[in-house]
Amino acid sequence: MYEKTFPNKRFRLTLEFLQKHIKTSETILDLGVENPFSKIMKEAGYTVNNTTGEDLDLNQDSLKNANSDVVTAFEIFEHLLNPFTILNEIKSDKLLISIPMRLWFSPAYRSKTDMWDRHYHEFEDWQLDWLLEKTGWKIIDRQKWTNPVKKFGLRPFLRSFTNRYYIVYAEKA
Repeated sequence: MYEKTFPNKRFRLTLEFLQKHIKTSETILDLGVENPFSKIMKEAGYTVNNTTGEDLDLNQDSLKNANSDVVTAFEIFEHLLNPFTILNEIKSDKLLISIPMRLWFSPAYRSKTDMWDRHYHEFEDWQLDWLLEKTGWKIIDRQKWTNPVKKFGLRPFLRSFTNRYYIVYAEKA
């Protein structure tokens, strides 16, 4: 997945945000299969379990049966058709979500070769906030950051100052 471009800045900022809000003594259910960032969390001292690749739109058993203090969903909600259902099924009292934000100058991402690597939603910050509010979550902290790329052109220039990522820490209301 990250053969050519490892997201060092995003991973660094995500880990800093996680460490700001979650103690290493708290257990984490990370939505999605094990990935480079779940390994980074483990290296930072967290106990992390991942879902096993099931289609979370159709099967929320891993959420219903989880016994974790925190649920993390880093770069996964944009792939789901119905994040409302997932947010309602979370049993933990703490939640960290990061999403790529919708960019007015770039269409929604869609891999032509990998059916799982497509964005059904590309949220604006207010849309994720509203979704969390409607599902009983209170936002405690949030942060945004840019994702500059080392290319020439109008879109790369716009990416240097347009926020691309949004991360939220929320607790059950």
